Amino acid sequence: MAQYTKHPVAAPPTAPERESTGHLLLRGYIVVVLIAAFAHSAVYNLIGQIGAGIAIAVLTLATLAIGIPMLARSRPAPFLWRRLPWAALGYTAFALLSVAWSGWRVPTLVTWVLLAAVTVNALFIAHALSWQEIVRALASAFKWILGLSLAIELWAALVVHGPILPNFVDVPEGKPDPQWYWVRDNLFDGGRLQGIVGNANLLAFLSLFAIIAFGIRFALGARWRTTLAMWMLLAAYFFVRASSATAWICAFAAAAVLVVALLIRRTRTSRGRAKVYAWCIGILVVAVTAALLLYRPILAALGRSADLTGRSDLIWAVVLDKAATSPIIGLGFSSPWVPTHPAFDGWITDHGITVFHAHNMWIDVLFQLGVVGLVLMAVAYGALLWRSWFFAVDRPRWDLRADRPFSPVTLLPILYTTVLLVQGLSESTPIMLWGWLLLVLLSFKMKSVPLVGVGLSEQVRITERGRGSRRVP
Repeated sequence: MAQYTKHPVAAPPTAPERESTGHLLLRGYIVVVLIAAFAHSAVYNLIGQIGAGIAIAVLTLATLAIGIPMLARSRPAPFLWRRLPWAALGYTAFALLSVAWSGWRVPTLVTWVLLAAVTVNALFIAHALSWQEIVRALASAFKWILGLSLAIELWAALVVHGPILPNFVDVPEGKPDPQWYWVRDNLFDGGRLQGIVGNANLLAFLSLFAIIAFGIRFALGARWRTTLAMWMLLAAYFFVRASSATAWICAFAAAAVLVVALLIRRTRTSRGRAKVYAWCIGILVVAVTAALLLYRPILAALGRSADLTGRSDLIWAVVLDKAATSPIIGLGFSSPWVPTHPAFDGWITDHGITVFHAHNMWIDVLFQLGVVGLVLMAVAYGALLWRSWFFAVDRPRWDLRADRPFSPVTLLPILYTTVLLVQGLSESTPIMLWGWLLLVLLSFKMKSVPLVGVGLSEQVRITERGRGSRRVP
């Protein structure tokens, strides 16, 4: 219990420093941006294609309206132009340049505007928030997505007593293909859940990202840890019920990377690290060899066909054949493919629905922007992987002291990067929307703030006391 003394020497108690209302509103706005990015399909299913476009435009304009004055006043710190993720920005510029030879100019321009909007928002978030605030904002966004997913699944099961179509259109007579449903009403029958995002695979990945963010918040000693543990259980429940084979593989890969990173952290000598790396490389070689030899029974155990649910025969072969017609600069940027354009409408279909990406980020980039785009994307993700690994395993050091403790926050980039790279083998999400947002956000943040809690942008915050406001560390 707090005690107060009237001793004349003792200073009167003071209230703790508080964040300004403006900064709290800024964090709240960024959470909204993250929800719109990660749950983009929910926005589309709720207000339609035009409404989703208007929402993205409004958020991007708001970001510019908030961010430009911040840059002019160098708040919360000067903008580090030299440390921008230049490979990712080069890919963005080359995507716009491809309109000159694109076979689908309108989709190129439309999807490039989307790519640019995501890039602007990612750079803004990295500049405006500290590392711990980024983790907190991600956790808050995932709480909203998971909570709304539970609410809509309960509504479908208990109120509607049936599936829900996008934009709340009445379900027609008969049984349309389940791929068209927003929510399939599978909460109590054991089927795959789709949540507010309307896609089981996407819900699984968002649940995996949420588990990582919640776990880091838990390790940081966040308040209300019991409530945080309940959110982790809900995320784990959705992850299991979404039943995504790719997400399970990504989870195993992230868990393996986490174990290796923690082992490296425990070693104190370069020789010890070399031993850990040697063991891990050996285990990786054995695991990859076993996967290549046993991939058919592994996929069968995960409930998937040997052709990865039609990817290798139905999609990859067709896309690669077309990409071979312009291998250097590609056929034109479009991420995602616009299914209403004649070039894509009915080109590749699955369950009667036009496929809107190549289900492999590298094949997709080769198809759209050729070898040039492939090199730019490889450099962007290679730099992110390199920085995120050493960001996680190198002890924070900027002077002679070499015993500073590691921060759990430094594990987030490498775990997210691992998930994105493994997912990119069977999905194209890592090159668009929230996948691209994470690439730009994490790349810029690690380049501009390589040490958690160190640097002007990490330490300076606006506080309020009485009438005025001032900056405190």
